Amino acid sequence: MPLTLTTQLRVRYEETDQMGVVYYANYLTWFEIGRTEFCRQLGRTYHDWEREGIFLPVAESHCRYKYPARYDDDILVSTSISGVQRYSLVFSYRVTRKEDGKLVAEGWTKHAMIDREGKLIKGANPFLDWVKDQVSDHVEVD
Repeated sequence: MPLTLTTQLRVRYEETDQMGVVYYANYLTWFEIGRTEFCRQLGRTYHDWEREGIFLPVAESHCRYKYPARYDDDILVSTSISGVQRYSLVFSYRVTRKEDGKLVAEGWTKHAMIDREGKLIKGANPFLDWVKDQVSDHVEVD
């Protein structure tokens, strides 16, 4: 079972469309909040990694919408690392409505691990070592 950490958010009015439901692109923002808080809760922030010259741009993303979220809903973004490879990792997300546990959306983002010049980090990679230490009991590490 993957290590999963959950972040609670409240749907803001500005995040909804004319039909009163959350605009689809906002889920990617919530995924980012989830993964940022995931790292923070494990003791390392994105800012920490960037100071060390490690960057995690999104290379791919996917979101499947299951049920509409609406203004003022309390939602939970559950985040886990579901894949670790030599130069990339995959975060997975489940967005649920807190009130009743209804699955609103699920998806994933795949991130390259690059240096300040935009090149894949080869050789020693402290971020990858840290990730492996955090999730090796929960996910297969390549």
